[in-house]
Amino acid sequence: MELLPFDEYVRSLPRKRMSAGTLLRDETGRVLLVEPSYKDSWDIPGGVCDAGEPPWRTARREQAEEIGIDRPLGPLLVIDYAPDDGRMPEGLAFIFDGGRTSAEETGRFTLTDPEILAVHLLPIDEAAQRVAPSLARRLRVAWEAARAGERFVLCEDGQPLTAPATRTAATED
Repeated sequence: MELLPFDEYVRSLPRKRMSAGTLLRDETGRVLLVEPSYKDSWDIPGGVCDAGEPPWRTARREQAEEIGIDRPLGPLLVIDYAPDDGRMPEGLAFIFDGGRTSAEETGRFTLTDPEILAVHLLPIDEAAQRVAPSLARRLRVAWEAARAGERFVLCEDGQPLTAPATRTAATED
């Protein structure tokens, strides 16, 4: 077996997309969603990680850009492996705890990003209906982890991994 020169080997390595967002909740457990101008489904504050940007910086940056609040993030809630769906390549999605917000605070958010039309606080079941199916699965796991005070949950396509780590909840009988 002949080895590739190092530079060629590095160029041949797979690239994965990454995204990061925040889960913000009010005192009743409702989830904060942003209503984007460029797609039908809603989202949590967040977005794609820029080159050289770690997910925790992405989550905080996007939260500040989209809803005008810049505060430290809480703990990591979810790391989700998102498989290639034929439209988007495989990637990793991170959700961090954005903490609590109130309806009053939400009403004062400064929406300066033209991509965001509005913010909404919705019960988890309604929120899950407004977002893309892959985010709905991930969002439910993040919401439950935050509610239960759990350490982060590893997921594959929004399904929590179970022991042993090579099997997922979706594949167990």
